[in-house]
Amino acid sequence: MNALLAEFIGTAFIILLGDGVVANVILQKTKGHNGGLIVIAFGWAIAVFGAVYIAAPYSGAHLNPAVTIALAFAGKFEWSLVAPYMLAQLAGAFTGAVLVWITYRQHFTATDDADAKMAVFCTSPAIRNPFNNLVTEIIATFALILGVLYIVAPATSLGALDALPVALLVLGIGLSLGGPTGYAINPARDLGPRIAHFILPIAGKRDSDWSYSWIPVAGPIIGAILAAITFKLL
Repeated sequence: MNALLAEFIGTAFIILLGDGVVANVILQKTKGHNGGLIVIAFGWAIAVFGAVYIAAPYSGAHLNPAVTIALAFAGKFEWSLVAPYMLAQLAGAFTGAVLVWITYRQHFTATDDADAKMAVFCTSPAIRNPFNNLVTEIIATFALILGVLYIVAPATSLGALDALPVALLVLGIGLSLGGPTGYAINPARDLGPRIAHFILPIAGKRDSDWSYSWIPVAGPIIGAILAAITFKLL
């Protein structure tokens, strides 16, 4: 398995389990309906754990454009590979979202709430304020990337044994900082599934909220760059 395939598979795995746990909690007539934020946060953490463990030996398990950009800024990754990695991550995220839709297709049909259907795929703010929402994503991603950089230092890639601390870091961010925006902290995680939501024939769906879509992309990238700069300074 080459690096780009590993990034594709790993990111698809994250979204399959991550968006999958959201679907299980918020869609109607599921076994996990109304499980709450703690269930969602643990589901995302386990998704990251499994994906990092799978992809780490082959690609370093970035699985997130923010991680890729931060590692490049920190001098731990070649800039020439940034765009290919990001495209593989975006494609993986889209694919994972499609698999979630296939798995929960009957429950999408059974759910009347169009906002809930979109929430399976992508994030939206609890209180819509573009500036505050952007700052929240910057802060949450800063915490993620600074933690990741210290976990992998001084190595140039994630090892399989780093899967657990990375997953625990994501769990902590979800529980502590996930309330305002749903903690995208990963441009591919939000954009790939948002594109899937736009394309898929989901019964009773709403628009894909493209006016908000730049925040979970720009916020994580800004946060990643700031974390990389801080890491280098420290």
